[in-house]
Amino acid sequence: MLACHSQLAVVRSTTFGCGVIPCSSSSNRKNYIELKVGRRKNGVSFNRFSKPNIHYRMTVEGSSELRGDGHDGREEKTLTLNPNSVDVNIVQSSIPGATCSPGTVGKATNIVWQECPVNKESRQKLLGQKSCVIWITGLSGSGKSSLACAVSQILHSRGKLSYLLDGDNVRHGLNTNLGFSAEDRAENIRRIGEVAKLFVDAGIICIASFISPYRKDRDTCRALLPAGEFIEIFMNFPLHICEERDVKGLYKLARAGKIKGFTGIDDPYEPPENCEIVMESINGVCPAPKDMAEKVVAYLEEKGFLQA
Repeated sequence: MLACHSQLAVVRSTTFGCGVIPCSSSSNRKNYIELKVGRRKNGVSFNRFSKPNIHYRMTVEGSSELRGDGHDGREEKTLTLNPNSVDVNIVQSSIPGATCSPGTVGKATNIVWQECPVNKESRQKLLGQKSCVIWITGLSGSGKSSLACAVSQILHSRGKLSYLLDGDNVRHGLNTNLGFSAEDRAENIRRIGEVAKLFVDAGIICIASFISPYRKDRDTCRALLPAGEFIEIFMNFPLHICEERDVKGLYKLARAGKIKGFTGIDDPYEPPENCEIVMESINGVCPAPKDMAEKVVAYLEEKGFLQA
């Protein structure tokens, strides 16, 4: 049986997920549609759909038209749902005056997303920028941290807020329980991807500097964000140059067999196939970190990330 709570009702549908729409009474069965719970817009509460740049116009047989955005509302789609296909499952939500169905996330059950009226777009507007992840990958000694710091300095000088996630720094806290096995490396990057996603939601430009040797793990992090918000930078410098700049002495230890599973020596590095930016030597000379950083910032300017 359908029910209304503060003139809002929710239903479950295998077609659209879970969501909230206005309704006038429990008998008005044709005013129900199910969407994914998320940000509220024009009376409809739902998350982004899987396809970017789509404006969704949703109608239910016998009801007025409902609208909701995909990412930026450039393309319009019309969806129609037959209310007879709806399976009802209503539970009171923490969102005032709304209802939603709790679900299972990983090992956690009875989980409901908590909405907040201050969203990503409002935070970006406050900061005067658009958030993204700048993911810098490459061998140890390829200059990832130097580039990350240089980009952070330039952005700071221009009044733009960024935060640097560095491979070694993160292992001092969040990932102290992880080693360097293939499984631990994958979990290390998974956690970083989720943290970077939070920074993007906060409106901040997140600079992530990690060897991140496995293509699959980097692609998983990319998939966490809308199209265009994950900027992968490949530090494509040969192994011998990285070894020459081995300030930590790690390559020597790996060559001597004192470090096992070291990327580039006895563990593979999988280069990106479709990254946004590639840094390479010019006539055998590696560019200065500042010059590479200017290239990154120019890309951000071109793509509109340095303005709200």
